[in-house]
Amino acid sequence: MNDYFSPHVLIIALTFFLAGFVKGVAGMGLPTVAMGVLGAIMSPVSAASLLVIPSFVTNFWQLFTGPNVLALIKRLWVMMLGIMAGTLAGSWVLTSANTAYASVGLGAALIVYAVHGLFAKPLSVPARFERPLSPVIGLTTGLINGGTGVFTLPAVPYLQALGFSKDDLIQALGLSFTVSTIALAAGLARGGAFHLGNITLSILAVIPALLGMQAGTTVRERISAATFRRWFLIVIAILGLELAVHPFLF
Repeated sequence: MNDYFSPHVLIIALTFFLAGFVKGVAGMGLPTVAMGVLGAIMSPVSAASLLVIPSFVTNFWQLFTGPNVLALIKRLWVMMLGIMAGTLAGSWVLTSANTAYASVGLGAALIVYAVHGLFAKPLSVPARFERPLSPVIGLTTGLINGGTGVFTLPAVPYLQALGFSKDDLIQALGLSFTVSTIALAAGLARGGAFHLGNITLSILAVIPALLGMQAGTTVRERISAATFRRWFLIVIAILGLELAVHPFLF
């Protein structure tokens, strides 16, 4: 019983509370924050395995926040297949012995995510390009997801560029994140990365993640979302830089 109150477990709980808080404020960011923080204190594959269940629960809830689930699945199913295939293909990086490469890849993905969010202009994808681009975006997102445990790029800016309404965008992101989480779980399981201890901690991490989401949702109504988002991205860039250079310094 005392193991559940060890400093290691408390750090995990605090991390998922923080990650849930960010998701509650910004509508996304739970895996980015969790992988960024936990990747600095444990191997990326261990961090990814802890991420799976709280990520699935929060994203599944987000997917069903509106009435257009079936319409979104019909529109985006090719992209979702690409995410599944790419994640399964790329998960060998996380589950292999090359954890240094996974750490560098995770750091690079976080830096790209942060820089894009800070400086890139919003994109717009014409309707005629959606069909050929969707499988490419899905496959690329899956490869990054499988190799780093971060499934925001390039799926998030692409979905934002498709011109969804606010509510449909939230659901589309929930769909992409849910499929990414399931695919990551399958890739980790195939590589033997799921152990009983990881599953137990992952289930327990749902509680602080949901508490953090509730707190973040409350705070979202009281602060400037633009200010929070800017500092959130700056912190993510710093975390990514530390992860990317760490294997070369120690």
